[in-house]
Amino acid sequence: MSKKEVTLFIVEDDDIDYMTIERSLNKKMVANTIVRAKDGQEALEMLDRGEVPSPYIILLDIQMSRMNGLEFLKKVRSHPVHHKSVVFMLTTSKNEKDILQSYENHSAGYFVKEETGNCIVNIVETLEGYWKVACLPE
Repeated sequence: MSKKEVTLFIVEDDDIDYMTIERSLNKKMVANTIVRAKDGQEALEMLDRGEVPSPYIILLDIQMSRMNGLEFLKKVRSHPVHHKSVVFMLTTSKNEKDILQSYENHSAGYFVKEETGNCIVNIVETLEGYWKVACLPE
């Protein structure tokens, strides 16, 4: 079985946060395809239309308008096709309730975006290690 390139599906409404993630990916010379949605509703619509090449990993913010990350995660987990999606939370929320709800809905991990240092670069390094060795559903 040959491994296909993993698409990074970033669900993030904040342009500055998205640019920070994108810069960190570029800094680590990650050449994977990146697809972006600005909220959970748009992300679901894009998945339904097949606009996110498989296999993919979803990097999901929590605090978004229209449909927040936790609402999206619940909908994905109950969806007949997308329920197998690998979802990592990438958010500023340190709220214990958000963390618990994320894991109760089978997120693969919960990362807190910090304002300082190389936080996003460290997260990207962790995720890159994961997607390079993990076998992901198509």
